[in-house]
Amino acid sequence: MIALSSSRIQIHQCDSAVKNTSSPTLLLTDLCLSVLFYSQRVEVRPRMACPFSVVVAIDFGTTSSGYAFSFTQDSEAIHMMKRWEGGDPGVANQKSPTCLLLTPDLRFHSFGFAARDFYHDLDPEEARHWLYFDKFKMKIHSTSDLTMETELEAVNGRRVRAIEVFAHALRFFREHALKEVKDQSSSVLEGEEIRWVITVPAVWRQPAKQFMREAAYLAGLVSPDCPEQLLIALEPEAASIYCRKLRLHQVIDLSLQPFTNGLDLDGSRPFDSSFRQAREQLRRSRHSRTFLVESGTGELWSELQTGDRYIVADCGGGTVDLTVHQIEQPQGTLKELYKASGGPYGAVGVDLAFEAMLCQIFGEDFIQTFKAKRPAAWVDLTIAFEARKRTAAPGRANALNISLPFSFIDFYKRHKGQSVEAALRRSNMNIVKWSSQGMLRLTQEAMNELFQPTITNIVKHIEELMAKPEVRGVRFLFLVGGFAESPMLQKAVQKALGRTCRIIIPHDVGLTILKGAVLFGLDPTVVRVRRCPLTYGVGVLNRFIDGRHPRDKLLIKDGREWCTDILDRFVCVDQSVALGEVVRRSYTPARMGQRKIIINIYCSTTDDITYISDPGVRKCGTITLDLPEPLPPPGAVGGAGAGAERREIRATMQFGDTEIKVTAVDVMSNRSVRASIDFLSN
Repeated sequence: MIALSSSRIQIHQCDSAVKNTSSPTLLLTDLCLSVLFYSQRVEVRPRMACPFSVVVAIDFGTTSSGYAFSFTQDSEAIHMMKRWEGGDPGVANQKSPTCLLLTPDLRFHSFGFAARDFYHDLDPEEARHWLYFDKFKMKIHSTSDLTMETELEAVNGRRVRAIEVFAHALRFFREHALKEVKDQSSSVLEGEEIRWVITVPAVWRQPAKQFMREAAYLAGLVSPDCPEQLLIALEPEAASIYCRKLRLHQVIDLSLQPFTNGLDLDGSRPFDSSFRQAREQLRRSRHSRTFLVESGTGELWSELQTGDRYIVADCGGGTVDLTVHQIEQPQGTLKELYKASGGPYGAVGVDLAFEAMLCQIFGEDFIQTFKAKRPAAWVDLTIAFEARKRTAAPGRANALNISLPFSFIDFYKRHKGQSVEAALRRSNMNIVKWSSQGMLRLTQEAMNELFQPTITNIVKHIEELMAKPEVRGVRFLFLVGGFAESPMLQKAVQKALGRTCRIIIPHDVGLTILKGAVLFGLDPTVVRVRRCPLTYGVGVLNRFIDGRHPRDKLLIKDGREWCTDILDRFVCVDQSVALGEVVRRSYTPARMGQRKIIINIYCSTTDDITYISDPGVRKCGTITLDLPEPLPPPGAVGGAGAGAERREIRATMQFGDTEIKVTAVDVMSNRSVRASIDFLSN
């Protein structure tokens, strides 16, 4: 063992040294602790679901959100949230729009339809002082340096800490869900009897997952002292968990159906009589708001053989998430075969394309001014487009009419000195017409132009994934998420991939993730093997070998030559990690009385790296070990510090769950050491 000086010589940014298998002796890089031993990955028995009385899942989406719950004593029944007040005519309001309204003094006012409708009814001048947030989840995905201080911009331009906005929304769901759970429970439920599950995209990195957890703590869902009471569920993974329960009458198989462009009177696609029968069952289940799931796996899986693989494509409002799974028979657990992939190709892309089209017609300066001066009217316009967007279908003969708010027409005339109709003529955009009734008429060509970039990205991403050696031979492609309801997307996927694999769409596809998240909360061990999205490790010093190590990495300490910045890997990108499999490292404080050990974590999207200074390697987080006052060894006389120089702190890291977790123990006393991992403080 090597114990070093406590002077803080900044050799580089890592705070630890770890012995690895290639060398019997290593030095630390920041001279604050020394190394004891290295441990290979070991597998421990997965921790089974805790004995909670009820599981409540919150599907926090970009465009819409909702919750569902199930009592553990009746786990085959999933109760959906009660129908929301308000809503759009002709749209089945299974969830609530992800809209939040704060008062001018930053107090919570309302969420969902209530927020949207109240904001709509405000006087235009008064509305400018209220803070309305819409589709704000995408900010978390797009922010590369996410922290607790990251801000969100309301429609009126005012900025608020993002963590507070998310906490307001989660607190709203907490209050509604608790009230409904208590209404249906025959016993008095305590807070610790409820397990909460929050869904996030699988492509989100650790900072974003930690951000949602911190928002849940701030919202009062659970206490930071009981972190196991909250689970972070990956959206396509949750969908996969639910899909394995499906029966044949609960799905639409696009591969077996000729795609029709016409619509039934209620807006659904007229596939066959079995689909219409299933739709009627679905209508009745929506009325009861309770869904029954199979106790085992559904009959759809009877066609799967050992080794068969399938893809779940979660097409949501903000992102598209792709996960490749294999079902393990006979236990029915799931194994991830390839790291989650995807990107910002959700339905919001169509909305942004519509906004870009408006800028092209009326001028970007005008659109930005209108959004700032008439924020409520702008929201009205986006709502009108959203409602019509849902009815867009391939080969539709008639144009889609988008109502322009009167304030838009009036505002343009006063600011530009000409009519909206004149602006449309001047733009030479022949695919958009003007109706004397105050409507923009979007031709089929215009709708294709709006949808095409987003849909092309989705299809391309699925095709690229299916071409990878680990994924070839996929039997099924499950389309889930709200955007999967779009006939435009369904047609494109069917045309591109219908002959490659069977394309399955669950009924009530917008609720698939929510129902799967409840099932995940009931049994978090259902996904047995996951793939690491990144390479993680720490920086260490190794013995310098002339000819192998570059001279600029040479460090001479106590007469010995060391190579700095070597990456000691915990896990590698796309590595299979079983649930319960852990990585162990042991450390000892470098000085007596040291009360804290800080270890920097580095990550990379590739495994072709040697040093933490290599291109693409970045510091992504820290592990903090808060050391309790050491106990004197048995029979020792001399106070608490006796033997402290050889004190061993064993840290255990788990990478096979949806979040990276760390625990630690003081080996001599067998006391737990407070250990935390932080990805938000960089």
